Amino acid sequence: MTVGVGGSDFATELAGIRNGRDAVPPIGAEEHERRVTRAQARMRELGIVALWLDGTTNLAWLTGLKHGQSERPVGALLPASGPLTYLSPAFEVEKVRTMLALPGEVRGWEEDEDPYALFAEMLRESDAAGGTVALDDMARVFVAEGMRAALPNHRFIASGPVTSHLRERKTEHEIALLRQAMGMTLQIQAACARALQPGVTTTEVMEFLSGAHRRAGFDGPPSFGIVLFGEPSAYPHGVPYPQTLQEGDVVLVDVGAPLHGYVSDVTRSYVFGQPTTRQREIWDLTKRAQAAGFAAAKPGAPCGGIDDACRGVVVAAGFGPGYKVPGLPHRTGHGIGMDVHEAPYFVGNNRAPLAVGNTGSIEPTIAIYGEFGIRLEDHIVVTESGADWLTQPAKSCDDPFGLE
Repeated sequence: MTVGVGGSDFATELAGIRNGRDAVPPIGAEEHERRVTRAQARMRELGIVALWLDGTTNLAWLTGLKHGQSERPVGALLPASGPLTYLSPAFEVEKVRTMLALPGEVRGWEEDEDPYALFAEMLRESDAAGGTVALDDMARVFVAEGMRAALPNHRFIASGPVTSHLRERKTEHEIALLRQAMGMTLQIQAACARALQPGVTTTEVMEFLSGAHRRAGFDGPPSFGIVLFGEPSAYPHGVPYPQTLQEGDVVLVDVGAPLHGYVSDVTRSYVFGQPTTRQREIWDLTKRAQAAGFAAAKPGAPCGGIDDACRGVVVAAGFGPGYKVPGLPHRTGHGIGMDVHEAPYFVGNNRAPLAVGNTGSIEPTIAIYGEFGIRLEDHIVVTESGADWLTQPAKSCDDPFGLE
């Protein structure tokens, strides 16, 4: 039997989950003020007169306002010089004021008024009657089109050169939050593995993961979850039907949740029962591929070099080539922060250099349709000397959680 897999139950394991929410404090107003200062300096460097932040994680990261998006535009206008101004439907102005981490005027528009005309007025009042405006690159199309129509004398670009540029390089505080979130999810992963029994369904596992993340002190239930048994483990993003656990199945669990806004994301694959020679060989190959990706993660090296290294190990073992299955069918990593998938992306055609403070996954999958799949996912932070793991990778096929 695989060490640490089975032998317990969901109720026992859920009762043993401890709350780790307060181990690292959330980002405070002073840090948001520094982010605004850095964003405005970056805007002036690029000749951008104003930045529109829609109700996305860009808004939350920069200002601390966690509002979300709806069919009505809500967000903030940041000029290259001067104070933040928030835009909201009039009936939500008072609520928005209670949610602000950074002070600023909240301008409201009535239901029968044009919010984009108000946005244009806000721009004129900030002395930005023309020039380049950066639009939140996660804004909905109707918001972007409404703003363009209201401001024909302005040029619009995506906000990435400001928002992604700053968000990709994590501070020590952000890294600490990510490390804590990842560690908490890894503990839940281990508890989940102990609770498995023959006849358990993937739906029951997902219910446990949801309850465990809440009990551990995350902001809410998992943002996403993939639980697969047996042959469906070969499908990287899962299958649309539940499965029931049987002896000898490969188990793949990919899950994460936000902690103070920063998202965990850990995948473990292991065998319920005694691994076969084939299962052990593919598990070991996946681990070697992940280790090769880690070795390639150095400041100044291309982001795509991580993918090249992982894929090279897999192809050398006779799989692929490229993205072909049996083999590694997807990129081998993505950045992480307030979004589970954010820049930089570790894919072969991304030759942008890695920078100190970049964080992201190294998650090679070996998918063999008709048999099973193995994915091992842990996250790194790029340092001056190379990279550090935010969680310790799985130890071995027979002892995935390093209990012996």
